[in-house]
Amino acid sequence: MPRVLYIEDNADNRLLVRRVLMASDHDFTVQEADSAAAGIALARAHPPDLILMDVSMPLMDGLSATRQLRLIETLKDIPIIALTANAMHGDRERTLDAGCDGYIRKPIDVDKLPDELLAYL
Repeated sequence: MPRVLYIEDNADNRLLVRRVLMASDHDFTVQEADSAAAGIALARAHPPDLILMDVSMPLMDGLSATRQLRLIETLKDIPIIALTANAMHGDRERTLDAGCDGYIRKPIDVDKLPDELLAYL
């Protein structure tokens, strides 16, 4: 049963992703955090199998959070996937340079998301 931590400040986005993953055939367990700081704390307390990271969040953005997660020994090898509406030239490269393992654009394809995440596990 893959454990996913979704770090996202928008409650509607968290609800959608949770429903999509939990309704899939892959038995995902979804933890949620509404800020980067809360996500880092939750990841430390309960390391997930994969982290979905919103890039644009107030106070600390997802790229800064990713960099911090990569410095934590017990979390440094967990796949982090950027989930973002940022689709400008260079955005994908910036997420990968920050330490993300993948990049998925919003709006998500609800039919493909579970399999896209499994490919990183």
